[in-house]
Amino acid sequence: MSRSHNRPPADQDAERLYRSAGRLAELGRDEEAKRDYLAAIARAPSHFGALNDLGTLLYRTDFRNAARTCYAEAVRHHPANPVGHINLANALLADGQTVEARGHFEIALRLAPDHPDALQGTANLLQDLGEAQAAEAHRRRSYEARTILVRPYRGAGRPCRVLELVSAVGGNVPTRFLLDQERFDVSVLAVESRAASGPLPAHDLVFNAVGDADLCGPALKAAEAVLRRSQAPAVNPPARVRPTGRAEIAERLAGVLGVIAPKVVKTRREDLTAAAHAFALPLLMRSPGFHTGRHFVRVDQRADIEALAAGLPGDELLLIQHLDARDARGRFRKYRVMMIDGRLYPLHLAISEDWKVHYFTADMAERPDHRAEEEAFLTDMDAVLGERAVAGLQAIAERLALDYGGVDFGLGPNGDILLFEANATMVVNPPDPDPRWDYRRGPVDTILTAAREMLLSRATAAG
Repeated sequence: MSRSHNRPPADQDAERLYRSAGRLAELGRDEEAKRDYLAAIARAPSHFGALNDLGTLLYRTDFRNAARTCYAEAVRHHPANPVGHINLANALLADGQTVEARGHFEIALRLAPDHPDALQGTANLLQDLGEAQAAEAHRRRSYEARTILVRPYRGAGRPCRVLELVSAVGGNVPTRFLLDQERFDVSVLAVESRAASGPLPAHDLVFNAVGDADLCGPALKAAEAVLRRSQAPAVNPPARVRPTGRAEIAERLAGVLGVIAPKVVKTRREDLTAAAHAFALPLLMRSPGFHTGRHFVRVDQRADIEALAAGLPGDELLLIQHLDARDARGRFRKYRVMMIDGRLYPLHLAISEDWKVHYFTADMAERPDHRAEEEAFLTDMDAVLGERAVAGLQAIAERLALDYGGVDFGLGPNGDILLFEANATMVVNPPDPDPRWDYRRGPVDTILTAAREMLLSRATAAG
């Protein structure tokens, strides 16, 4: 999300509070920053900077509904400022409100036709809608003005300087909590941009965050070109990420002891019906390059294949064998284990009545029994999963050889891993402040600490 650069308002106290809030936010003192932003808005309710930047802070700390309210107020008071429209559009898009998001992106581009964030946001929206050619046209225009983004170091002493490679297309490893500003001085480079061919900023380590092999083939090639110009060690080099697409992973892990990998076929739309006949029902179908359950459906009747496929974007679709992860009561479980430098760390267990299991929509918050089961998994993963499953997970980690990645899976009746996906793009988010999630804080901190120590050790060893 973008910060504002508006002119000072008449109320100098509001301006003073606004600038104080910005300094506090830069130092990571979020609660104090919120206080001063709110105080500035109380004095000057139409202050664009306070409304916009409070929205950005709230969005960054996962208060997304409140963030959208702030952005909407900024737009209401300042309809001619493109930044407000861009931020509101991005927040709406993340919430799946594509029609509303598109409207605000269009307004932003009318106000500022060459704004890189408006072009990039529009490209992301069009990609989601399956308008790949239009998305690429907007994305290419955004590259012209895209520069290296710096996330400044806030700590004491010499930082670890990280060059983070990302794709403008998306599909990047989430690093918000991983590359914290108390330890790392981060320069973020979109590998497709014009800046990628220019001088590289000083760095001790390259973190290749281009993580979705199904979406980011050209970006992985561009990342390799950048790495050839760097002398620093690389984490998750593109050659290890490239063979982690859903179909490739299923093929690579087929036959691994303790792992049941689904059959996965990538097919063009014109071959869809014929390809589907090789699968038993129910059958899963999805568009490559999307996560969190987006553009992902289950086919229960062959007569429904074409109709369901019509709602999925893209020229190619993935057909995936359905692995039944239900228990005797019909509940579905999805475990997530992170792989950091070859070691396994339990992150979460989601339990749901719905086959499409995601932690943020699972039956966890209101189910103490589900939370107790998750706590047992986080406390003693080996005991909960069993020797066969843990050995299967270790074999997955060794075969993928990613420095940072994760595995989503269910458990079969014989203790086998029912593989859902394994790749670099797994997100590790700290739980919200609700005391119900206190049992999750330690395991999440353990994962983030392990990842940071791995990064620091790689940089130190090279130095």
